[in-house]
Amino acid sequence: MKNVFSSFAAMAIVVLTAGCASMSAPSAVKTTDGMLTGANGMTLYTFDRDAAGSGKSVCNGPCANNWPPLVATSTDANSGDYTIITRDDGTKQWAYKGKPLYFWLRDTKAGDKTGDGVNGVWKVARP
Repeated sequence: MKNVFSSFAAMAIVVLTAGCASMSAPSAVKTTDGMLTGANGMTLYTFDRDAAGSGKSVCNGPCANNWPPLVATSTDANSGDYTIITRDDGTKQWAYKGKPLYFWLRDTKAGDKTGDGVNGVWKVARP
């Protein structure tokens, strides 16, 4: 009976560990000082005009030049609260809790968050 319990406990740990792994952030995203950043340490932002869960970004063309999307690669996959959307130009972009993630062109170094509050519609992305 002891061996059966030990085997069951070991399987439960493996299942729980696998489940936790799927909830982790993709390698393209880190949490730094209470905000989401790209792997490069640059602050990530959300856009209030993007509808959460729509699978779309409304920041295209000139907007995307100022607010470059956090691009997902062809080998990336959804992971917990992190999903991948397809942009109007066909490229893939990471989203957090359904909101597409962007960088701000005017942030020049890791930790900058000069885009927070721009036009009242851009916010630092937070976990």
